Amino acid sequence: MPASITNSTTRYGWAAIVLHWLIAAIFVGQFVLGFVMMRASSQRTAFELIQLHKSFGFLLLGLVILRIAWRLGSAAPSLPRSVGPLERRAAPLVHFALYALQLALPLSGWALVSVSMLEIPSVPFNLFVMPDLPLAESDAAESFWAAAHWYLAYAGIGLVALHFAAALRHHFWLKDAVLTRMITPLSDQDAE
Repeated sequence: MPASITNSTTRYGWAAIVLHWLIAAIFVGQFVLGFVMMRASSQRTAFELIQLHKSFGFLLLGLVILRIAWRLGSAAPSLPRSVGPLERRAAPLVHFALYALQLALPLSGWALVSVSMLEIPSVPFNLFVMPDLPLAESDAAESFWAAAHWYLAYAGIGLVALHFAAALRHHFWLKDAVLTRMITPLSDQDAE
């Protein structure tokens, strides 16, 4: 069966696979970049890393919106028969939580820079000035959004770790097609 851009009943198509791994790489990279930028000793380096972090945050937000739109318009493959009833109920909840966090995290970052008293513009990839959200600037609002962004980042990375561990469990312990069908649509990944 030739590779397809759309999902089938047993596997993901190229669109879902590319979006999944691109978002995953940016999401994890953003966590690392955020960790490094907060510990940079040079103000210039910190400023450049923050601008890069904001750039990838806006890119992540756009990709997640695209991924959600694609998901709403393209049904996900059925779970293999090896997946038990508890996992069948938990999987959609975890995916919903992942999407929600991937939206909330860049939005909270955007809110943070929008309320900052420093009024430093966001210039994604040095291409254009991203307008601030219509939120009032204040130290209290900045503290709130900084804390929200921090907690969401750690919740997000924890949920991604759980998602990754579940995928490895499916691949190495249950030996089903849950992980492989998100890697390539080239081989037939019939539900087991």
